Amino acid sequence: MDMVQALLRPEAYPERPASVELVETHISFIFLTGQYVYKVKKPVNFGFLDFTTLEKRKHFCDQEVALNRRLSPDVYLGVVEVRKDDGRYAVDGPGQTAEYAVKMRQLPRERSLQAMLARGEVGSEQVRRVAEKIARFHQETESGPEITRAGGLETVRTNVEENFQQTEKYVGGVLDADAFDDLVAYSRAFMEARQDLLRRREEDGRIRDCHGDLHSAQIFLDDGIQVIDCIEFNERFRYSDVALDVAFLAMDLDHHGRGDLSRVLMEAYVQASGDTGVWPLLDFYKCYRAYVRAKVTSFRLDEPQLPAAERQATEKMARSYYSLAHQYARRAVPRPALFLVAGLMGTGKSHLAAELGRRWEMAALSSDIARKALAGIGATEHRYEPFGQGIYSAQFDQKTYHQMFQEAAEALRQGQSVVLDASFRQSALRRSAIEVAQRAGAQAWVIECTAPDEEIHRRLARRTSGQEETVSDGRWEIYHAQKAAWEPVAEVPPHRHIQVNTSGTSQETVRRALELLSISFLTQED
Repeated sequence: MDMVQALLRPEAYPERPASVELVETHISFIFLTGQYVYKVKKPVNFGFLDFTTLEKRKHFCDQEVALNRRLSPDVYLGVVEVRKDDGRYAVDGPGQTAEYAVKMRQLPRERSLQAMLARGEVGSEQVRRVAEKIARFHQETESGPEITRAGGLETVRTNVEENFQQTEKYVGGVLDADAFDDLVAYSRAFMEARQDLLRRREEDGRIRDCHGDLHSAQIFLDDGIQVIDCIEFNERFRYSDVALDVAFLAMDLDHHGRGDLSRVLMEAYVQASGDTGVWPLLDFYKCYRAYVRAKVTSFRLDEPQLPAAERQATEKMARSYYSLAHQYARRAVPRPALFLVAGLMGTGKSHLAAELGRRWEMAALSSDIARKALAGIGATEHRYEPFGQGIYSAQFDQKTYHQMFQEAAEALRQGQSVVLDASFRQSALRRSAIEVAQRAGAQAWVIECTAPDEEIHRRLARRTSGQEETVSDGRWEIYHAQKAAWEPVAEVPPHRHIQVNTSGTSQETVRRALELLSISFLTQED
């Protein structure tokens, strides 16, 4: 780009610096002259921002200066023109206006909070002062009905769903597929289970015109505390709960391996603001912020000219933020816990139990496998016994469940969660399993798998015809006998009884189960 090359020459600037350095982001070209910074917006449209016309870029340059003067009035000096004359570009030079740039006082990079964290030079007192400045800013910044409407729960929902839509293309690459499912389930569940709390934040005036991008690279401990580079290009990213704003920096401190300072930040913020309502929201908002950082980092991977070394570093950074977001989401999963995946034959309970066990690193115990091991036969060797006879007699059932319960008890004692895959059609068996959990100090969930009869008939026919290898001996001719013997689930509180219709694809079933379980876990905290 001719203009970018021209602005790398010292003669393009009125102060005639000794040298010029370029820093490029996905939305800006930033020219550092030693004394000043000139920030030029790229003519890009990412959906959530649109800089595609010169008029729009000027508007957002003006917005950037006005909004950032709220926190650092002496840093943001104004908007300047880049003019072109006879093929030559210069800042405030002769000719026609070709571009606009935000002009800033250049802050020493070694005094950024990010650089100081990397050198181990940040302590609790510095973080407390930052927290107090943020708290004062949040108390003074604009609020009102329009901002509340624009930054409330519905906008959070929109932003969260947009994040998932825009990052789905990275699943299987820098974004692990299982982590994506967990993050989608947790985020949707939180907004459903905690919507009353989120609505109260709106009523209490906690939705304000915030910074929107509050992380350590934007904070400088130079001549006091300078906070730069707020979101100017989209109000729905800046209008937000103050807890969401400060959670960004708390997440960033976690990402730097300084969970201790993250805690100091939040404690100091709550003390200065009096806003104790941030605590139950913190993990959700940190998860959201980590995901946003991962998303923005991932966008750079779409640039075909990105050098190989930079691509590798960008991939590593994106993975680290996705992983951190996943860690916050996983905190909602109770440990240890016992999950009974129950249901009639053909309802898909074995697949769901195996998936939950794999994803959440639980001990997965199957009645089909335990039964055949006790009978001394291979797992895929079939015994098509009449209903309630042979290895499916009541006596053999007791032996099978007893074996599973013993193994489950041992795993729970060691702090490992357990998923049990069995029909659990009798209430007495479900109570016995729950007692195993209670003795280990763990809670139990019953996940009841269901499907329409016609779908179950299709699945069982496919199994008995040999179209798929299976451990189960279930078949249509005994299905109705098992269905008639089913005793309704009433052994756990309603929010710990999860019913999952498995008639969709296996992926849809797993995602629905994850979301319902996440809602249950979050309800559990009330």
